[in-house]
Amino acid sequence: MTNDKPRFRRPTPSEQEVLDNFQIRLLTKDADIERFDSLIVQHHYLKSATLVGENLRYVATYRGEWLALIAFSAGSFNLRYREQFIAWTPEQRRRRRPLVVNNSRLLILPDCHCPNLPSRLLKLVLNRLSADWQQRWGHPVALVETFVNPEFFRGTTYKVSGWSELGPTSGFGRCVQDFYEAHDQPKQLWVKELVKGACKKLRAAILPPEWAVVEQQTGPRCTTKVKDIQSLLSELKELKEFRSRRTLSYPIAGVMALIVLATFAGVVRGQRDLAAFARTLSQGQLRALGFRMNLQTRRIRCPKETVFFRVLQAVDEDLFEQILLHWQQKMLGPANDEVIAIDGKVLRHARGVQLVSSFGVQSGRWLGTIAVADKSNEIPAAQELLDRQNVEGKLVVMDALHTQDLTAQKIVFQKGADYVFTVKKNQETLYHTLEKKLTPGSFSPSAQGDPPGSSAGS
Repeated sequence: MTNDKPRFRRPTPSEQEVLDNFQIRLLTKDADIERFDSLIVQHHYLKSATLVGENLRYVATYRGEWLALIAFSAGSFNLRYREQFIAWTPEQRRRRRPLVVNNSRLLILPDCHCPNLPSRLLKLVLNRLSADWQQRWGHPVALVETFVNPEFFRGTTYKVSGWSELGPTSGFGRCVQDFYEAHDQPKQLWVKELVKGACKKLRAAILPPEWAVVEQQTGPRCTTKVKDIQSLLSELKELKEFRSRRTLSYPIAGVMALIVLATFAGVVRGQRDLAAFARTLSQGQLRALGFRMNLQTRRIRCPKETVFFRVLQAVDEDLFEQILLHWQQKMLGPANDEVIAIDGKVLRHARGVQLVSSFGVQSGRWLGTIAVADKSNEIPAAQELLDRQNVEGKLVVMDALHTQDLTAQKIVFQKGADYVFTVKKNQETLYHTLEKKLTPGSFSPSAQGDPPGSSAGS
């Protein structure tokens, strides 16, 4: 592949024997991967074996001897000419990028160069790449990209293998997470569809069923506009800061606003997912949250898991709830629900934490939440939640767990509301009592006819 190799030379008989009989092997054992990486560092011009994200490594062998190495990793975040080639939207790119992979390394080992080996190797690997990716990472791949440095290579291997050269890269390289710096070494961008019509399918409104799994695995991102973030942040500034301001890069108001935005987007698993969601924010969104700029990179960094952990451990929960309810009313107007539902749920991925919440049935508005105390249950938590809310003149709906005297008395006599309780068959005494008292039947006198056994005029 290098420029100093003979061009257009036909294989010798012994080289043709190798080309006809070499084998491709997917590397899965640690020892093989370690050997692969060592050879890449030793012989590849990049001197690095680091692969980003999902990746696979292959080796070409002949009679046990390693001839060539090839590796694939996660596709690039954003490439102007690739995005134009696929013609997908930014949101489609974010959700479907795992379907694009990068041929990040291709190396013919010293003393193993022979005509057509690189192109034949590439063809054999691409024939099985999607199936191997499915087995290892749980989804197929649709398109492959690679970068060719024109100072060292001409891209002949990719050209004869049916790849398309799209144009030069911008000359930036990723040096740290979410930050790129110029290296003034633009490369050629080449791509190849692994499936006929791959680009058309990648930009379609709905992905083929076998590809749709990647969208289900993609985490939520923040789509809230800066002005709406600022509106929420202004309300949360009432929260008291408990950390040292001298070392504070992430004010508590901004962190809690970010948690609210993450909750709206469907983040439910805790600090790790909160940190992942934070990484989807733009610089404008991070700036709107009041986060500080890193003076070295001149960029705002997103908070990590430890920041969320510390804040959630010490925030004033009651004040936070009052602020959110006030902000909700400010944004949506007063709630006029006549029916209030109270229900408890075990919080997913939170080691048994249980919450009791109230909602307006007509509007679907959240009206408050309280955590169930340790070694307790929903009943006292629901009663405490009722104490904090104005339900006078409304109808309170609760499930069978709350069908008991104290809760009923609180709703009717203390809060001035009515209730609808559910009764199940496992509440035997109450169920049978109600069954007898509420048995359907005609009243006497009745326009529907006389009761059985009665006589006219009695």
